[in-house]
Amino acid sequence: MQHYSKLKETKVSSKTLYKGVVGFNKDVVRLINGKETTRVYLAHRGASAIVPLSDDGQVYLVQQYRYPIGRVTWEIPAGKREEGQTPLSCAKAELAQETGLHAARWKKMTVFNPSNAFSTEFLHIYLAQGLKRGKDSPDEDEFLNVKKFPLEKVYRMIEKGQIQDAKTIIGLLMYRSFMSGK
Repeated sequence: MQHYSKLKETKVSSKTLYKGVVGFNKDVVRLINGKETTRVYLAHRGASAIVPLSDDGQVYLVQQYRYPIGRVTWEIPAGKREEGQTPLSCAKAELAQETGLHAARWKKMTVFNPSNAFSTEFLHIYLAQGLKRGKDSPDEDEFLNVKKFPLEKVYRMIEKGQIQDAKTIIGLLMYRSFMSGK
């Protein structure tokens, strides 16, 4: 079996195919064997997601319609980072915007790349505790239901395939691992 000591592709040229909330780029890269190929990818500023845990040990989820998959989903609150926004300030803003909740305590649980084969996105997941109710203010194109669930019910929803959103599964399983000390 071949072993490569220097796995790297070098950008030769880059072209922006689309620029908006997210962008699409097409780069020509040089491979380690000297040949050139193209890489098309989603340029994404990154996002933050929140596991909002109430004092009674329940988690708040948001329900919304996701057009690309044509389904209604239950998810942890999350959103894209604005330019210049830190992952934590994004998490705080998204929690307030989507749920009307504010947290006294924040703890970063993980950061991951949802689709590293075709996206530059990194998603930061935080645990939010010490929650207080405020006023929600979703974007004008965002329609959400917010509901508080017992954690064990949410874990059963994941096991039954009723929750399939990756950030939600990762966030809730990270919380389970986080709390067990593993």
